[in-house]
Amino acid sequence: MDGPTFDQLRLEYPDDPLTRAELPADPVALFRAWLAAATTAGVSEPNGMALATVDATHQPHCRIVLLKNWDDRGLVFFTNRGSDKGTQLADQPRAAATFWWQRPRNRQVRITGPITLATDAESDSYFAARPRLAQLASAASPQSRPLRDRQELQALMHALAQRVGDGPVPRPAHWGGYVLRPRHIEFWQGRLGRLHDRFRYHRDDGAAGWRITRLAP
Repeated sequence: MDGPTFDQLRLEYPDDPLTRAELPADPVALFRAWLAAATTAGVSEPNGMALATVDATHQPHCRIVLLKNWDDRGLVFFTNRGSDKGTQLADQPRAAATFWWQRPRNRQVRITGPITLATDAESDSYFAARPRLAQLASAASPQSRPLRDRQELQALMHALAQRVGDGPVPRPAHWGGYVLRPRHIEFWQGRLGRLHDRFRYHRDDGAAGWRITRLAP
């Protein structure tokens, strides 16, 4: 093959350490600080996260979605509930999410926990705030279902645009929000020689605070 082979694709991470002393009691505070740093450094869509789900046969699936909020409940994202990930979450309501940023430092955050539905009011509010083309596309697309060709998808979107005219695009019943409620949150800071710093926050159901454990890289 042209170019370097996979075993030659290697980077060193000469970053500053992540120490136990600098970890806040609330992991959300550290996540927000890391997300803000990635945003300031110019990372493209720093809120993009790899979301992993499991289907009825226990086969894992993973794709990129966009984090839209993180409040007292957890991480909020939106999608078509009839899509592959939507049907998987209906059958197995738990998920894992991973963020990866190479700027300003090499960092990764992993989150696992159960999934709940966002409220209709929250889904309505976010859908109404989306650009009109995004509203039309998400309302018209039979996400994850087979299509004859791209023209079929465009025809579905055109038909919806004709129906609504200049009026608002209603949020379809099959589209809405999800909340990933963290039980484990792991922060990974790249270090030289692969001796990375890893810390895991863990909280049991009903627990008031988080336990912090250093993990081997």
